[in-house]
Order: sequence, then C-alpha cells, then structure tokens
Amino acid sequence: MPASGPQSSNTERPSRALPEDERSGHAPTLELERVEGAIPAIRVAGRWTLQALPDSGDWLEQPAQRLPALGGEGTAVRLVGSPEEMDSAGALVIARLVDGLETEGREVDIDSLPDEQVRLIRLVREKLPPRDRSAPHRDGWLAAIGRGTVGKLVETNAFLAFIGELAVRGGRVLFLPWRVRWREVIAEIEAAGLRALGIVGLLSFLIGMVMAYQGGAALSEYGANVLIVDLVSIITLREMGPLLAAIIVAGRTGSSYTAQLGTMRITEEIDALRAIGISPFDMLILPKVIALVVVMPLLTVFANLLGLLGGAVVAAYRFDIGFTVYMDRVPEVVDLTTLMLGLVKTPVFAVVIALIGCMQGMRVSGSALAVGRATTVSVVQAIFLVIVIDALFSVLFNLMGY
Repeated sequence: MPASGPQSSNTERPSRALPEDERSGHAPTLELERVEGAIPAIRVAGRWTLQALPDSGDWLEQPAQRLPALGGEGTAVRLVGSPEEMDSAGALVIARLVDGLETEGREVDIDSLPDEQVRLIRLVREKLPPRDRSAPHRDGWLAAIGRGTVGKLVETNAFLAFIGELAVRGGRVLFLPWRVRWREVIAEIEAAGLRALGIVGLLSFLIGMVMAYQGGAALSEYGANVLIVDLVSIITLREMGPLLAAIIVAGRTGSSYTAQLGTMRITEEIDALRAIGISPFDMLILPKVIALVVVMPLLTVFANLLGLLGGAVVAAYRFDIGFTVYMDRVPEVVDLTTLMLGLVKTPVFAVVIALIGCMQGMRVSGSALAVGRATTVSVVQAIFLVIVIDALFSVLFNLMGY
C-alpha cells in the first residue's frame, strides 16, 4: 500500500520493512518518511491482525530493527497512517516498536493514528512486563552474590516450613492411622519401589563389579586377593548401597513428584482440591512421604545384595576367589551393626527426597517451562542434600566409634 506522505524532492522514502511478496494481500507494513525540517515519521499501513502478521521472530519481537537508521540518539519520531485493521496481536507489535524506540532515548508520538487504535496500543503497553519496557539492567557481581544468597535462604525457609507441616500432619497419623489414604500409599510404593528394582539392581551390580576390579587390582599385587571380600562388603553395606539407592530414587522418583505436582498446579487441580475442602498435603504429599520411607530401606537391601553379587562375580572369574569362599567370608567381615549403619540413613534420605520433590512441584507457576526448571532444581537439590547428609552420618558414626 503506497504511503500518502508529502511528495517532494526533499522527501526520503527508504526501502520497505518487508519484502514485496510479503506486502501483497494488505500485509502490515512500516515505512520511514523523512521530510527536511520535519520530525521523521513511520507510516503504519496494512492489516495489523494475528492472521496477517508474518511468522518472523525478529519482526514480531523487535520490530524496530526492521526500520532504517533514524539518526542520532534523542531524535523524536511519530507514527502516522491509518491501518485497515488492528487487533491485540498487531497492537502488541506496535507497542514493542514504541518501547524499542523509547529504550534508545527517542520520543515517540502515536496520536496521529486512529483514536481506537491508539487506545488499544496504550492498553497493551500497560500490560507489557517491565523487561519489555526498559533496557536490560546488569547487576554487578556483589548484587549477584546477594541475590543468590537470598534465594538460597528462601529455599531453606520453604523446606523448613515443609518439614514443620509434615511433623504436624504426620504426627496425627500415629494416633489416627485410618485417616491416611492407604490406597494412594500402596500405589506410590509400587511406582517408587517395585518399578525401580530393575535400575537399582543393575547399577548396584555394576558398581559392585567396579569396586572389586579396582580394589582387586591393587590387592592382588600383595597376594591379598581374599581381602576383596572385605572391601566390597564393608563399602557396599555402609555407603554405596544406601547412597546409590538414594541417588537413583532422587533422580527417578523425586523428579516425577515435582513434574506431577507442578502440572497439577498449572492446570489448577490443586486449587480445585482446596475449593472442595480436601487438603493437598494429606492427599498428594503425605502418601508419597510414607511410601518412600517404606521403600527406601527395602531398595537399599536389594542394592546391597546385588552389589555383593557383582563383587562375587569379579572375584570368582578374575581373582580366583570362589563363590563359596566369598559367601563364607562375608559374615566374618560384616555383622548386623554394619548393615544397620547403612539402613538407618535411608528413612532420612526418603523424607528429604520426597519433601524436596513435592516442595518444588507445589511452587511451580507459569507454564510448562516452569515445570521443567522445577524438576531440574529438585533433582539437583535432592542429590546434593543426600550426599551432604551421608557425609554427616559418616562423621557422626566416626565420633560414636563405629
């Protein structure tokens, strides 16, 4: 659509913002008009509707870049013309164009457009988030450290609040066990425990083989092959079995808790539960915590058995220690105390993993992208805390003489 600006030798009509084929069919156009001694004008023409807008990221997100250079900083500019049609999508593009020009320090006048379109553009501009209306602000390293510290304190406070709510609501279970939704607990036990046996068993078996290979390579040089049993048994029962099971559960089950609750937050299912008088904590979170507390010790025992079996395979076929010798020596090396030192940590791991997964899921807001971010955060936090707690238990056991 040709512009109706002044026609004189002093008028500059630069190239169009869109190619010629995109302008056909009353497509939206922006043209820069310069008249000597007058304020530069951007002529807005065509149909500014969702159907007519071209599918181009830079055109939709940064329309100001589609125009030729306007001149030095602080140059005023006005929008002129009479677009055939404009809906909220077209007004959003114009609003971003105005914001982009104002970010560069220019004064933009849109009053020459039709009144109803001016009102629509101003209404859309009021709804734009702050980051679209101002230049990006970069903080210094000290501000970044402070913001990160405050963020971690907020996370810690939320986690402690979750622990407090679990203590209050979980304490009632001891006196009112019939109020627990046992059907949900059984379903969570199947999902978190029975279906995790394969991956837990496989990885534990392989870790047992690796420990036997690495330890046996050094012990065989001194003719102490039989001590492979001591190495694999003690490390598996006290550390690797519980730790490996907890890490797998954190990555597998904790992430699923976050994704499930986060999706329910976005679809407003949790708000619907509150509206009909059902506590989301009692229905969604408490069964998960109970199920994981039951499952973790059992998965740890299973991981211990497969880890010992992996070590036995390597000891038999690589270092000439028969299965009979291996199995006879295990009870001589470890006792019930060694087993319990590993199992006593597992309920703590279970509570931490379940609460972090549920907490991050309950804090999701926005879109599906927020669910992905929350899932990543929950896995990282759960694994980090599991390792920290395991280290604290090791120090505590050492102080107690175990």
